[in-house]
Amino acid sequence: MNNVNTGKISVDDMLKLKGLKDAWKFVLNTIDEELTIYYIKKVHTYITKTQDNNFDECNYEEELNNILNNDNKLDSSLDLFCWIQRSQMFLDGNKRVANLVANKEMIRNGQGIIAVSVDKIDEYFTKLISYYETGNNDDLNKWLYETSIDGVE
Repeated sequence: MNNVNTGKISVDDMLKLKGLKDAWKFVLNTIDEELTIYYIKKVHTYITKTQDNNFDECNYEEELNNILNNDNKLDSSLDLFCWIQRSQMFLDGNKRVANLVANKEMIRNGQGIIAVSVDKIDEYFTKLISYYETGNNDDLNKWLYETSIDGVE
């Protein structure tokens, strides 16, 4: 952004990329830190540092603890990924926060990463919308497991 030709990338998109870069740096530097609602808020702050950081003050702690208490860490990470997106804790950035936080837990537990490929994004959004509407993430988790886990044999 420092006087570099960025082509047709908008300033907003550049700021989102900068926020993601800074958030990834934070996550990788704190990979072994316990996951809490405060941690999730901190990731959101990095991602949306130039935006309004309002947080919906619902009781998310109990839901988060239920997810993290699953002994199957892969299932727990997939549930976390889905839950953060659907809960709409924040006015903006929920999918980005979900991606980073779930991947933090994936990496922390040696499970690879969740990475939805560009050619599968439409199918992903279809399954995500179904989850939003029903509250049942079984189909989405199965699809993510089969198509979007990278780094583990």
